[in-house]
Amino acid sequence: MERTACCVVGGGPAGMVLGLLLARAGVDVTVLEKHGDFLRDFRGDTVHPSTLSLLDDLGLGDRFAGLPQRRLNSVQLPIGPGGTLFTVGDLSTLRSKYNYIAMVPQWDLLNLLAEEARREPSFRLRMDTEATGFLHERGRVAGVRYRTSEGPGGELRAALTVACDGRGSLARTLPELRLRRFRCPMDAWWFRLPRREGDPHGLVGNAGDRFLTAMIDRGEYWQCAVLIHKGTDAQRRAAGLDLFAAQFAAAAPWLADRLPTLRSWDQVKLLDVRLDRLRRWHRPGLLCIGDAAHAMSPVFGIGINLAVEDAVAAARYLAGPLCEGTVAGRDLRRVQRRRWPTAAATQTLQRIAHARVIEPLLAGRLPRTDRTRSPRLVQVLTAAPWLKRAPAYFFAYGALRERPPTASLR
Repeated sequence: MERTACCVVGGGPAGMVLGLLLARAGVDVTVLEKHGDFLRDFRGDTVHPSTLSLLDDLGLGDRFAGLPQRRLNSVQLPIGPGGTLFTVGDLSTLRSKYNYIAMVPQWDLLNLLAEEARREPSFRLRMDTEATGFLHERGRVAGVRYRTSEGPGGELRAALTVACDGRGSLARTLPELRLRRFRCPMDAWWFRLPRREGDPHGLVGNAGDRFLTAMIDRGEYWQCAVLIHKGTDAQRRAAGLDLFAAQFAAAAPWLADRLPTLRSWDQVKLLDVRLDRLRRWHRPGLLCIGDAAHAMSPVFGIGINLAVEDAVAAARYLAGPLCEGTVAGRDLRRVQRRRWPTAAATQTLQRIAHARVIEPLLAGRLPRTDRTRSPRLVQVLTAAPWLKRAPAYFFAYGALRERPPTASLR
């Protein structure tokens, strides 16, 4: 019978960070990743200052800095007469070592974490291994059943199983965790467009008639997101790529000459946006963190940031009990009590943005802007530039910063 102290299901940012921190603290940990590699496009590639500071604490800052990356320090939106781009968040105003967001392909970050974790004798990463069900013993989760890409499966028993496998998590099928769903008005299309010298820098938004885009500066290209009404993907694709290109050009005319590079709908990927969270993140022998516990909207782009912070908090509270073999319900409750307020507050802000900005805009119900002057918000931020630090700090660190266990530091 295979055994481990901690079985981490899912090798995304939360799972790999948790596995590394626990292994450095001396915990026997096994991470199960259902894919054979980390190469997936249009995943969250934003590494925020809180995660950059964590990598520094772990002695990985210099190696991460050597990865190919683009650094963003501003968030710009079209506000006011003529849709002039206005900086609503300027990270360069932050008085910290990391006053930017690093854009790094997620597979590069995961490979770095995996390479470092493999240095620890108590760490194992099993690729092409998918958890298919939980083992139950005397009213508690006692590990997982799994299958591999080669066909044969098996069982892995664990003192604690941590679900880091996203919003499609196996744990979400457990009725006692009670999934709560929130209304979400949009889905998102992802695609790429060429970037040229003279283009804006950073994270740029564009708003048109019932049309909203967000574009991430990736150096040689723009990683573009277009928000569409929930459930209208098939209908809009049937209307034709030419109509979509015309709508995009109307919202962002400075990109019109790049749109011919979109030749097929195959280049446009759909993200089914969800916003939900578990009322309980744990039961005996099981803990959920990251998107498994709280699926985030792409609004504010901080889902990965929150998942990594969940992993850091979980490692700090659970490393000791796991080493001693005494993980109890109170230890799991401490993790949820620590992280639930931040997840709930962030989702509340996202729901407000959905209801007051995104849904009215997609429905064409936003009031017309007074063409003679800028909106009041722009006037206030312009008169007091220091106020830009508030949204900048939120983008950078979220609502609460977490510290890793001392045993994991290098």
